Amino acid sequence: MAENTDQDRVETYRSGYVALLGRPNVGKSTLLNHLVGQKISITAPRPQTTRDQILGILTRPDGQALFLDTPGVHSGYRSLNRHLLRATRGALESADLGVLVVEALAWTADDGEALRWLQRSGIPILAVVNKIDKIKTKERLFPYLQSLSERADFAAVIPLSARKTGDVERLADVLIPLLPLSEAVFPEDQVTDRNMRFMAAEIIREQIFRQLGAELPYDTAVAIDSYQVENGQQRIEATIYCRRSGQKAIILGEGGSRLRVIGSRAREALQQLTEERVWLGLWVKQKEQWTDDPHILRELGYDD
Repeated sequence: MAENTDQDRVETYRSGYVALLGRPNVGKSTLLNHLVGQKISITAPRPQTTRDQILGILTRPDGQALFLDTPGVHSGYRSLNRHLLRATRGALESADLGVLVVEALAWTADDGEALRWLQRSGIPILAVVNKIDKIKTKERLFPYLQSLSERADFAAVIPLSARKTGDVERLADVLIPLLPLSEAVFPEDQVTDRNMRFMAAEIIREQIFRQLGAELPYDTAVAIDSYQVENGQQRIEATIYCRRSGQKAIILGEGGSRLRVIGSRAREALQQLTEERVWLGLWVKQKEQWTDDPHILRELGYDD
């Protein structure tokens, strides 16, 4: 009997890569975190928080969806921006299904550009209309959904709030049947392919976003200089790079007060993630034009 059940699973199980695409700050990372049930992609109320293609793994009895979170679709000519565009292009080249994430009642030129990227890829596309919980008059949503459905041949148009478990589960119910018949790629208890060095850098960068707010210099990056595990303690040393002395002063704060808060909040988040004690040392270094320096970009993990 068990043998037949296993055979049925092989014949009906679905697995594939899903590219999440959209303009900056529409909630792609929040959606990914709730889909996999764990924070693996940083979030902050600022555009272009995500700089890398991040894999999130959702495993269910009927299938495994491999979500590729991408930087917000945008234009630009600096080296860092070219890296962001390469990350987005790479996600589309490996994807079996594309998800266009838009904000309810909004449509911009960047939304249109994200849709064009998906259409050029030739993969099936599903539209997710996020942040519907912010709409007070739901009658305004129906004309928007109708207009959106006419923009492309979507496999489905799903209105939801990425923060609501029921909405996210409903999205997964639609996604899984659209994936190819295939066995699982990753173990069922794995939620990402990123290592802890990457996660540590991202968590520190998230706290920079959150603590600096509108003062945040966009050209800021985090490099992990050392990551060691000894006697149940994670010991991490990291450098925050910025371009100008004024930016360095903003990150440090008066007497280093702001950097201490960034470090404290990041350490708390890392301890929650690793379930171990964390020692975190942070330094701030000014490097002019680091966004155009191939050596520095490689040092920070932004490889060609």
